[in-house]
This record gives sequence, structure tokens and C-alpha cells, in this order.
Amino acid sequence: MNTKGILLIVTGTVLWGTSGVISQHLFTDKMFTAEWFVTARLISSGIILLIIDALLHKGDIFSIWLTQDRWALIIFGIFGMLGVQYTYFGTIVHSNAATATILQYLMPIFIVFYLLATTHRIPRKLELFSIFLAMLGTFLLVTKGQFDTLAISPAALIWGLTSAAFSAFYTLQPRRIIKQWRSTLVIGWGMLIGGAVMCFYQPVWQFTGIFDLNSAVSFAAVIIFGTAIAFCAYLESTKYLSPTQISVFASLEPFASIILSIIFLHINFGFIELIGAFIIIAAVTILNL
Repeated sequence: MNTKGILLIVTGTVLWGTSGVISQHLFTDKMFTAEWFVTARLISSGIILLIIDALLHKGDIFSIWLTQDRWALIIFGIFGMLGVQYTYFGTIVHSNAATATILQYLMPIFIVFYLLATTHRIPRKLELFSIFLAMLGTFLLVTKGQFDTLAISPAALIWGLTSAAFSAFYTLQPRRIIKQWRSTLVIGWGMLIGGAVMCFYQPVWQFTGIFDLNSAVSFAAVIIFGTAIAFCAYLESTKYLSPTQISVFASLEPFASIILSIIFLHINFGFIELIGAFIIIAAVTILNL
């Protein structure tokens, strides 16, 4: 197994997990709203990725708008990029970064249901087993094993499952145009489109919260490390690792989010909740394999 590829995928996934924890700090301690944060993050990250793409491909970032693929790009930006970002950070607001990451990690289960419905085939035993494990893990995570109570709010659960569903759409819908063009271009424009649309609901110039040096450094860290560097590291890892190897190492993201949330945010994860999280990660890893 390629060492450089492992270092790249680990860097990308850990930085993604870290960005969720930093975001929770901004929501909790600096009173940032999820709406403003999503708008600002999408616009900033989109601009950075498009600059990177322009440098790598001699400024050719507008050609896609001259083709019919622009409609798929607009749909991706609104329902894929904006949908997954807003619901993910909405889950953080209603629970915490670790729970949001774990619930979003259920995304492959939604993809399986979609593929089963569209291909009209009976699920294989391993798929059924993975789905059962994912449901069991989710139950333990949200109830702590008690049938009569929820460890997280119903709103957090709904936001989290919606985030997983949007993540499935985000993964499936742009596959054709990414093959036709390239991921940095599609993701960059998708972010910029999503941020522009979000401006109609929450203008980026209307900020509420506490914006000091700590806020500025934290927000910059999410944009630079948690988005641009993480995404580029992930893409670069695909040159050295197989899709199966990438999917296994991608499971480090929820692990990183759990550990960092416990250390820095003092989130209390009980034994049953941790078991539930591990079961979900195991189910998705089995499904990916």
C-alpha cells in the first residue's frame, strides 16, 4: 500500500473532521449562525478552488457554462453542495460535530436504497447485513440503548438523516460532469452557486455574532485547511490508492470528529453511544468493501 497515498487520505479526512469541530466552536462560543457560516464558507471555498483550478488548467474555468452541462452544474450547486452543507451544519447546531459527522456518514446506505430502487434488484445478504448494522448503530447513538428516550433532539436526528440523503445526491448526481470536466472545477462552481443562492436568504454581508481574532483564525482554518487543503489532499490520494482503500481510510473522519469533540469541546459520549458510532462506521466500511 502506497505510503504517500495513505498520508494524503489521512490528512484530508482528519482535516474534514477537524473543520466540523472548529465550526461547532464558532456556533457555540462565537454565536455564528449556521446560515451565515454556510454562505461565507461556500463562497470563500468556491473562489479558492476555482483559483486552484485556473492555475492548474491555464484559466479555463468558464467553458462549462457554454455547454448543456451548466444545468447539471446549477442543480448540483443548489441541491448537492448547498443542501449537504446546510443540513450538516444545521445538525451541528442541534447536536454536535461528532454526531453530525456520524449521521452524515450513513450516506452510503441511502445510495444502496437508491440503486436498489433504480436497478429493480433484490439486495444481497451483505447489503442487508450492512443496512441492519447501520440502523442498529443509529438506534444506539440516538437513544443510548433506551427505547423510551432520545439522546439527541428529534430535530438533530431529522437534520442528520437529511444531511445523509443530500450527501447521497451530492455523490451520485455530478458523477457524469466530473468525468466530463474535473472535480476542482465542478466542486468550485458548485460551492459558488450554492453560496450565491444562499445569499438570497442570508446575505454574507449581514453578520451576527462575535468576530474577533479567534473567530477570524478559526474561520480561516475551516476554509483553508478544512476545505481547500483537505479536498486537494483527498483528490491527490486517488492517484495512489484504490477506491476500496480510500473508502476504508475515509472512516477516519468520524473517528477524528469524535476524539476531537471529546478533547476540545468536552462532549460527553457514553459507552453505548460510542458502540453505536463504531457499528455505523463498521457497517459503511463493510458496504464500501
